[in-house]
Amino acid sequence: MAEFKVELPKMGESVAEATITSWLKSVGDSIEEDEPIVEIATDKVDSEVPSPCSGILKEILFNENDIVPVGSVFAIIESELNQESSEIINAPKEKIEEEIEVEILEPLENLSKEKIKNDYSSASKFYSPLVKSIAAKEGITKSELENINGTGSNSRVTKKDILSYLKSRKDEKTISSPIKQTNTKLDSPKPMYNVSGSDEIIQMDRMRKLIADHMVNSVQTAPHVTSFVEADVTNLVLWRNKIKKQFQEKEGEKLTFTPIFIEAVAKAIRDFPLVNSSIDGDNIIVKNNINIGMATALPSGNLIVPVIQNADQLNLVGLAKKVNDLANRAKLGQLKPDEISAGTYTISNVGTFGNVMGTPIINQPQSAILALGAIQKKPAVIETDSGDLIGIRHKMFLSHSYDHRNIDGALGGQFVRKVADYLESFDINRDI
Repeated sequence: MAEFKVELPKMGESVAEATITSWLKSVGDSIEEDEPIVEIATDKVDSEVPSPCSGILKEILFNENDIVPVGSVFAIIESELNQESSEIINAPKEKIEEEIEVEILEPLENLSKEKIKNDYSSASKFYSPLVKSIAAKEGITKSELENINGTGSNSRVTKKDILSYLKSRKDEKTISSPIKQTNTKLDSPKPMYNVSGSDEIIQMDRMRKLIADHMVNSVQTAPHVTSFVEADVTNLVLWRNKIKKQFQEKEGEKLTFTPIFIEAVAKAIRDFPLVNSSIDGDNIIVKNNINIGMATALPSGNLIVPVIQNADQLNLVGLAKKVNDLANRAKLGQLKPDEISAGTYTISNVGTFGNVMGTPIINQPQSAILALGAIQKKPAVIETDSGDLIGIRHKMFLSHSYDHRNIDGALGGQFVRKVADYLESFDINRDI
């Protein structure tokens, strides 16, 4: 039998290591090709690593909670395949069945200077990027971090350890400070609930907890303001109805409204670049790249935001293909870490659910988000050279929420009006 050394695959440009959270197979177990061997976690995603071949798991080189650098051999499989002994096999990146979760715990390099009050580089122990990002976000000092008892290999502090510590620290503060504080960042007292026998109690899954924390953090961080515009998108609707069959036959892709909306948003961002910014302490960072995220509902009811990188550099065909690909793979849990990161602006198509408008919450650390309402037929006044007429028009509401710290009402309102202008002036005779 030949021995195959299985390496930890690359999972994105910004991911250098992963933590082994659970071995799905034990030494001596039979493994089929593509069958998951181990569950791993990074500061961005949780994933399963599949076996590159069939055989017997001969050796496990890392324990649970160990940190494994990308490219390191983490297991050895004995197989009857006719391969040279000791050949190294990378688990194919495209076969990793990733259970993507929203990136709530920001990578340490993305946290603002205001958040990073402690330098962990001189710590006497090794801490994973995930543990350090949690510590930085929660304001844990270096000495405080070093006093946490680790349950990992060589007493290493794991994610579970630091989260347990945070819970106990929070409980201690609650007991020692019974007087309600005025700081809005502090947790409000939990209301008392009366649960009857007919009530159903549903435990939040990990992804829902992360989404909940992300939303609360955004509202506490940014003063939200929302501007509304109603757009007449009749020409756009008529053009799509006329061209969609031809588009699918020619390009092999469905043409939805989403890529058309993204095209208009990208154009408006180029006109108003300050909307495409983030706040870092007292600095406003205006992003050079226009990376537009599109909020996507998952079959589980959770939410994820795949990102179209450099959306302003793609034509409508390219945007349509990218939108369809990301949306389909998001629902199948097949997105890569780099495909849900580095977004600079987000859109949310609430019209998909029949909603006419919404007040979306900003996807931190971005500064703005646009909700797209349902397109409805409405009677409207049509101005002509020979007088005003009443006609049936296709209209929709655009709801633009933005951070009032760096985007004032004038800019926020002008931006969403500009998006509407691009949609209203859509060329009904446009070629594919």
